[in-house]
Amino acid sequence: MQNIVLVGFMGTGKTTIATAVANRLGMRYVSTDDLIEKKEKSTINEIFQKKGEDYFRAVESSVIRDVSCMENQVIDTGGGAVIRGENVSYLKSSGIVICLAADEEAVMERTKKYKHRPLLNCDDPKRKIRDLMAKRAPYYAKADYTLDTGKLTARQVVDEIVRLAEDMKKAKE
Repeated sequence: MQNIVLVGFMGTGKTTIATAVANRLGMRYVSTDDLIEKKEKSTINEIFQKKGEDYFRAVESSVIRDVSCMENQVIDTGGGAVIRGENVSYLKSSGIVICLAADEEAVMERTKKYKHRPLLNCDDPKRKIRDLMAKRAPYYAKADYTLDTGKLTARQVVDEIVRLAEDMKKAKE
């Protein structure tokens, strides 16, 4: 089966949903952030602090290129993975790309207790969320589908992704 790729802003539920979809469909779960940390032997926060965002994005692109060469995976990408056009091209070439979305209030609520979010380690995280969401909106719009995780339960989101994947599979046959 082709890959199912989840993109979207941090805190929209990509990890939770990707794991559940992978389990439901018997596919392999892959987190690009986990692969980056393994490859760099460092946390995302440490990479941002020591080497900067540009370095991180280059490593991220390399990891995305590699995972896009494999099949039968549910790929959970980092929130900013879509800002590089090459990443979107790789991901789309390997399967269906679904953007998980939520409003800024839901994102703030879901991310406020986590300190491992390097882009939110600032004086005004709510404003940073608003600014980043606006900046990234055109990139997220390139996904094949968008699901609002703020308006659906996790189970409803998983059910919808499974339905989309099955429809895609039927269309390929």
